[in-house]
Amino acid sequence: MRKTVVFVAAAVIGTTALTGPAMAQSTSPAPSAKAGMVQLNVNTAINQTLVDKYVRDAPNVALAKCEGPSPAFSSPVLTFSNYTPGPFMGVDANISADVELKPGAAAGSYPLTVTCGGQTYTTQFTVPAAQVAKVPSGAAKAGDGSMAG
Repeated sequence: MRKTVVFVAAAVIGTTALTGPAMAQSTSPAPSAKAGMVQLNVNTAINQTLVDKYVRDAPNVALAKCEGPSPAFSSPVLTFSNYTPGPFMGVDANISADVELKPGAAAGSYPLTVTCGGQTYTTQFTVPAAQVAKVPSGAAKAGDGSMAG
């Protein structure tokens, strides 16, 4: 899962090298997040439209900036693994964990909580409805001539 981050980082660095001077004049550094930030991302911080939205069939990651020992994420519909301390590309976080949706979890809005150093921080994230992964048997297929009369 972290290989995706490396690939995306390489792509961003390559793009930045091509447009760096122009970008440097028009952007300012992002403000530092205060302790207590928690969010769910698809496994890239670049697409901010996917913050706090679980993306099916893609790697997802929980991120937090918190102070204190033993950070732990929790959610009624997610499982967490591979806790990694340190920064995460493009997000002012100091802990991340890989996320998997529990089997049978319904679409909806759910809490994501991080606890560390006796403090608890929560955000809400959404899970979209599952898409049809398989074309039903006997369904017409565009371009195969089955609709010709």
